[in-house]
Amino acid sequence: GECFPCPPEGCPMMGHYADRFPYKLKRVNQKYFLNTAADKPFATWRQKVFIKLSGVKKTRGDINLVFHDTQGHTKEYEIANGDLSQDDTYTKYLDVEINPKNTQKIEFLWNKAIFSLLWARLGAKTVNIVYGEDGR
Repeated sequence: GECFPCPPEGCPMMGHYADRFPYKLKRVNQKYFLNTAADKPFATWRQKVFIKLSGVKKTRGDINLVFHDTQGHTKEYEIANGDLSQDDTYTKYLDVEINPKNTQKIEFLWNKAIFSLLWARLGAKTVNIVYGEDGR
């Protein structure tokens, strides 16, 4: 679910390298889950996103991040929706289909709700993304 980052001994692996984690194999009747992407190569990278907003004190809408890779692929992920406040930090775990090593840019999008004030503006004061076993 929301395991992040991997434990100090590393993330257990399936398949050929499973024997590197013998302490995990001692338990019986365990359930294992694997997050996959919808398209080939089906790999995802767990990332933890923190966004601190700037702008109006409070508004309604949603905030999304769009990941762009070096080959022109993009994937959009919703971070939060509903009441948004500049005083809050929004945190979300994402299983991103774009390898962090190939990420060219990350775009911040804010979509205001229809009933929001027309003049309301919202932006990202900070966007921090953590991925991988070593916290990068």
